[in-house]
Amino acid sequence: MSIWFPGSVGRPAPELSSGPIPNSLIVNQVCGQSAVLSARSVAPVRILVPRPRGTSVWCFGSSLGGGLVAGDQTRLEIDVGPASRCFWGTQSSTKVYRNPHRLPCRQDLTASVAARAVFVCLPDLVQLFADSTFEQQQSFSLAADASLVLLDGLSSGRSACGERWAFNRYCSRVEIRVEGDLCYWDTLRLDSSDKSIAGPQRLGRFNTLSTLILIGPEVSTAVASLLESVAQRPVFRRSNLNVSTHPIRGGALLRVAAESVESAHREIRSHLGFLSALLGDNPFARKW
Repeated sequence: MSIWFPGSVGRPAPELSSGPIPNSLIVNQVCGQSAVLSARSVAPVRILVPRPRGTSVWCFGSSLGGGLVAGDQTRLEIDVGPASRCFWGTQSSTKVYRNPHRLPCRQDLTASVAARAVFVCLPDLVQLFADSTFEQQQSFSLAADASLVLLDGLSSGRSACGERWAFNRYCSRVEIRVEGDLCYWDTLRLDSSDKSIAGPQRLGRFNTLSTLILIGPEVSTAVASLLESVAQRPVFRRSNLNVSTHPIRGGALLRVAAESVESAHREIRSHLGFLSALLGDNPFARKW
């Protein structure tokens, strides 16, 4: 496993601390279709629901200010009921603005996915401006026959403006439990306090890091295809795209380090062609 993703499977994640009033989304089956039963937004977050009912519910997270400013803390709780399907995305990248006083911005996501339900969580990359600090924790509780598709990643920042890995600190934790048993836990922490994050012994030429996780019976075919296709791929020295896979309980994860956001997106999309049938539409049709 690549050294730029410190973390492990099977270790307990820290408890979520008490914080701001949570945003919430509840999805369930109504007359044979997935439907939004409740959606509550608390500033600065806005939950947009362009498709509240259908084969799957489609929801997007937005922000009143276009991103997170110093000290912003948000919480989101999502409940996906039995046999329902929910897609969660964001309008654009999660921008974390300049923060000279180093007040951390934080966002937490807690999701419960019931029996035979499917939750597809594909937010855009986190984009940290220079002198910013960001923390997030994502916790997922799945029934034994629930399915999850999760994308988590970040870019180097505003590289076109000369801000490349120029933030203070980034910390992201992901915890996934199936029937209460911990099957995946991982933490990525990047801190500029000791030396440059962009240094040759750290991130070097790469400008984006992403992790894609597939778990559950609805994505079992895609899991097998992912593991096989990456295992057969040749490795080239100084490639602009590094990819690795690893099986986990009931699924697999994909790690991607790329020199450009566009090449990372193309790689990830190549493994998610099954989503159109699962969600009733292609979530990438008008994006990327």
